[in-house]
Amino acid sequence: MRWDIFCRVIDNHGDAGVCWRLAAELAARGAQVRLWMDDPSPLQWMAPGGAPGVEVTAWRDPVPEREPGDVVVEAFGCDPPPAFVARMAARRPAPAWVNLEYLSAEGYVERSHGLPSPVMQGPGAGLTKHFFYPGFTARTGGLLREQDLPARRAAFDRASWLQGLGIAGTARVISLFCYEPPALAALLEQLAGGDSPAHLLVTSGRAAAAVKALGATDRGQLRLHFLPWLDQRRYDELLWSCDLNFVRGEDSLVRGLLAGVPCVWQIYPQDDLAHHAKLEAFLQWLQAPADLRDFFLAWNAVTPRPLPALDLARWSDPARAALSRVEALPELVTGLTRFAAGRGRI
Repeated sequence: MRWDIFCRVIDNHGDAGVCWRLAAELAARGAQVRLWMDDPSPLQWMAPGGAPGVEVTAWRDPVPEREPGDVVVEAFGCDPPPAFVARMAARRPAPAWVNLEYLSAEGYVERSHGLPSPVMQGPGAGLTKHFFYPGFTARTGGLLREQDLPARRAAFDRASWLQGLGIAGTARVISLFCYEPPALAALLEQLAGGDSPAHLLVTSGRAAAAVKALGATDRGQLRLHFLPWLDQRRYDELLWSCDLNFVRGEDSLVRGLLAGVPCVWQIYPQDDLAHHAKLEAFLQWLQAPADLRDFFLAWNAVTPRPLPALDLARWSDPARAALSRVEALPELVTGLTRFAAGRGRI
């Protein structure tokens, strides 16, 4: 099938990350994909080599006159441009129109997954949009996992990867991908005062800026490593190389779970505090022990409690159990392809 995927880059690369992984994996399975982005610049470091079968098209006004493909995906309710929607309505047969929604473990996801939304007015009148929800149960769209992921993970040489950063031995290795968590200073203090060396691999962008804003330096047991921008495969390798990963948003949460080691998620904060319920639903799915739950809540400033002590040994079993549950979930690209081919029939 021929796919059009529309992506507005709003949330610090997360939407671009999800859309690129989706486009590249569809193409790897034989689809032709046109990825429309209002800001394709993150792909310069996220996917510098592009991907065979994926055409990146600038989403601008006026929208280029392209014939819609067999499937049109609007990521996170971004609404394709009206001129393109009019072409969708004129096409025979009309494309399957899918709204790929945000990831959540909340109960409404199962209830909403696959629901139709008839378009009653405007250039798309007569079309039907369907909602496709990623999620953490068998009655959702599941999670995006590339077909070659298990082989890549099995072939990964952790020691060699870390040696490239000058890290050897049994030191704790932790990656940091975050916004600006209020508890960041407490984490750095805890790592510096630990009883064993801790190497903190800090990703470029907001995480690096937040660490530097605190004036952090190597001290005590803490060693800082500021990383360059990493493409998506290199970021996966970063997660596989670590004993603990701090992740944020949506795309890196899924990758953190797929790494099979403990991860701590900084959820995107919302002004109405709706992210509190979303975080709670995820923690219930994770079956997090009490101390890990408390760490999540403190890291996300949901509670005013001090940041608990890291306990990687205790948190490893829940991480491995979460990986097993993730691998048993529906695989998003397979499900989305079947869903689109069946015009919204789950």
